[in-house]
Amino acid sequence: MTDGFITPHGNYKKLISYQKAEIIYDATVCFCKRFLRRGDRTIDQMVQAARSGKQNIAEGSMASATSKETEIKLTNVARASLEELLIDYNDYLRTNGLQLWGKDDKKASYVRKLSAGSDGTPATYDVFKAYIETKNAETVANIVICLIYQATYLLDKLLKRQEQKFIENGGIREQMTTARKAYKKSNNQ
Repeated sequence: MTDGFITPHGNYKKLISYQKAEIIYDATVCFCKRFLRRGDRTIDQMVQAARSGKQNIAEGSMASATSKETEIKLTNVARASLEELLIDYNDYLRTNGLQLWGKDDKKASYVRKLSAGSDGTPATYDVFKAYIETKNAETVANIVICLIYQATYLLDKLLKRQEQKFIENGGIREQMTTARKAYKKSNNQ
């Protein structure tokens, strides 16, 4: 008897990249409500990019059971969506004459510290809620930008791991063939 060919999948809520994408989505919804004019097309674009970043991580994780190719493609779509959102936040700051924090800015370092969570528990939206819901547009945009950089870094690492797993284990067709051959061999003896 074989262990089967459908690999463990769907544990996306434990991925730190997903957790960060969820914070980014919630923060983006709040940002758009607070700082963009109703009817501005940018609202839909930003919210959909943030949603796509989060949803595609989940969908890729679920699809990984039967398609490593789909998993990798959807993880990359999540990465690309967050990049699109990053550009929107950068555009907002630039076109409104607001400052973009540098990587070594004390405020950016503080966001990274908050984002790391406490007691080994990953940060949630609640950690950032007071800042996102009360601070000015410049601060909120920069907080989300910091989170996007973290999420995209993690997604880049996830893509590399997915690539390596595919190289090592192949795709579903190879695993199905291997499982079938092992089954036949064990039943013919």
